[in-house]
Amino acid sequence: MTEGERRLRPPSNTLNERAVGWWRAQWLLLTLAPVAVLAVLGALIAPARTWLLVPAAVLALLGLVCAVVMPIWWFRVHRWEVTDEAVYVRTGYFWQEWRIAPMSRIQTVDTVRGPLEQLFKLSTVIVTTASSKGAVRIEGLGHELAAELAERLTHITQATPGDAT
Repeated sequence: MTEGERRLRPPSNTLNERAVGWWRAQWLLLTLAPVAVLAVLGALIAPARTWLLVPAAVLALLGLVCAVVMPIWWFRVHRWEVTDEAVYVRTGYFWQEWRIAPMSRIQTVDTVRGPLEQLFKLSTVIVTTASSKGAVRIEGLGHELAAELAERLTHITQATPGDAT
């Protein structure tokens, strides 16, 4: 292996494009709860109407702007890759995090699909390691790709000798 091949490079795979819609739905649902509470209280409590409806409108506007802008940004940042040696994941928004899980440290591989993920035909692959940092998560994958990835990781880790440390 040459020196150039040893350098850390960004993982090459993007998430499924439906992840943008999934993230937007999460933002909108997260925004809906406080906006609805403020709006209902504003409608019921006449003396405080302005003090409740103005924040509701501001939160609704901020939530809508975030639902439009943030998922596009996240889609450009989030990357993943699996090699015979490790699982690489780059996530983050302002502070980007790169996680590398060597195959010899992988303990379990799980595929999870929450209700909203199922609606968007997406899955999350969770790679659990011996790390105190926690599991490596690859979110926003299509169902078939997630199943193939979990199967591939299982085969690679079975063929990889465990880490003695």
